[in-house]
Amino acid sequence: MAADGPAPQPDDDDAGDWGPFGRPLFDDPSARALSRVGVVDVGSNSVRMVVFDGAARSPAYFYNEKIMCGLGKGLAETGRLNPEGKTRALAALKRFSLLARGMDIHPFTVVATAATREAEDGPDFQARVLRETGLRLHVIDGDEEARLSAQGVLLGWPGASGIVCDIGGNSMELARIGNGRVGKRVSTPLGPFRLQQISPDPRKRKAHIDAILDAAARDIRPDGDRVYLVGGSWRVIARLDMERRNYPLTVLHEYRMTPDGLTATLDWLASTDLAALRGRTGTSAERMELVPLACEVLREIIRVLKPSEIDVSAYGIREGLLFEQMPDRLRARDPLIEAARMTELTQARIPGFGKKLFTFLEPLFKGASAERLRLIKAACLLHDTTWRAHPDYRAEACFDNATRANLGGLDHPGRVFLGLALLHRYKNSRAGSRMEPLFRLLSETDIQEAEALGKAMRFGAMFSIADPAQAGALRWNAKRRLLTLALTEDGLGLFGEVAQARFAALALALKATTKVELKPAA
Repeated sequence: MAADGPAPQPDDDDAGDWGPFGRPLFDDPSARALSRVGVVDVGSNSVRMVVFDGAARSPAYFYNEKIMCGLGKGLAETGRLNPEGKTRALAALKRFSLLARGMDIHPFTVVATAATREAEDGPDFQARVLRETGLRLHVIDGDEEARLSAQGVLLGWPGASGIVCDIGGNSMELARIGNGRVGKRVSTPLGPFRLQQISPDPRKRKAHIDAILDAAARDIRPDGDRVYLVGGSWRVIARLDMERRNYPLTVLHEYRMTPDGLTATLDWLASTDLAALRGRTGTSAERMELVPLACEVLREIIRVLKPSEIDVSAYGIREGLLFEQMPDRLRARDPLIEAARMTELTQARIPGFGKKLFTFLEPLFKGASAERLRLIKAACLLHDTTWRAHPDYRAEACFDNATRANLGGLDHPGRVFLGLALLHRYKNSRAGSRMEPLFRLLSETDIQEAEALGKAMRFGAMFSIADPAQAGALRWNAKRRLLTLALTEDGLGLFGEVAQARFAALALALKATTKVELKPAA
């Protein structure tokens, strides 16, 4: 099956038609660091504006505002946009236009999906938006919506492979992804607003959903893939799954569920007071209203697609619009490492030291997997980025930043490992920590390795301010449990009492004996 990506793009400003996305921003290194990119997604249920800060591989969310307009409510019955929804959407777009002008956002891309493209008064709505706000509403078809949503998953999850399932109010898109590219796409009329018009009989709705999913599966060809869920209704269900499981971390991005576990949650939701759950999880009434129908679709997705795992992506069409503008060399970068680099550059006392620290500590981690090494590298880049916090809370601030930050390319155990390593960068003991419930996402071995990494950073970060490699070198003999520090002449002077105590704490975490020697002159 041939996979395709964005169309080839011209090399100069005058060549070709860039469409709604405008010229790529990231060819110029200065623009890569400074540009703010604004996008608005006019969906069937919500209208959302996002401004990405910094044209980096893992940009921050500078501004994020959502209005639940219900633009597509009743569309299947009337063929027209919801009148109240149009009024609310237009007011939101007027506000967003003024906000973008105030932030001097260029480009500012506005896309509309199923409701606007299918409504008979969609073109009139487009014209009115342009006339009253100055915003050009780019209406994309279902295939393009599926592609952009899948690209959003790839922005935050470069190694993602499987089927993206993006549910909106009036449609649900499926797209196959793998090897960093988007393949076959299918758009279906399985949004909850559409299903409200099918039948009050659940059996008839099930037959309707099954017929559409069976046809889509013939195109997508599921093969025990992972399914990546995108869309507000899916995120609510995932948050409710966390509630049922008493899951300790409520970050939705890269939250992972098994088919059996998710089915148990769907059964639980069918017999539970959703109004009470709405209060416990902070879900809006408009969003919770669509959950029962979304549950019906999700149950059949599990049955028809037979996924090996169901994962949640907080990234979708808006992030896909950003991904659209990235050249391949930028897409190929690791979003976690890029985010850590940007954080170090803007928040560390000595930007650039993290790389030196990683080089100094790397001998301790020979034989570590590539995934573990990237976490170690990220930890080294982030090790000094909360130095402005009060010393009594610095360790907790490190942990919170790692576990709750909006980071791509980082699963939940990875978040906790990174947070625990950074906690031990500033604190020897984790006993009695309020973060203890999260530690159960790690194995005992992972916990011990995170502690050792934290104490290694705690030693290396203060051993030498300029470059610890110029002061000495570490050697680790895992078989003999021997930790050796070979000091240079400068290192002899730097290896004072505090450094010695932190070196001893590192050895204790490694369950090692130590040897300190003078490094032979070159």
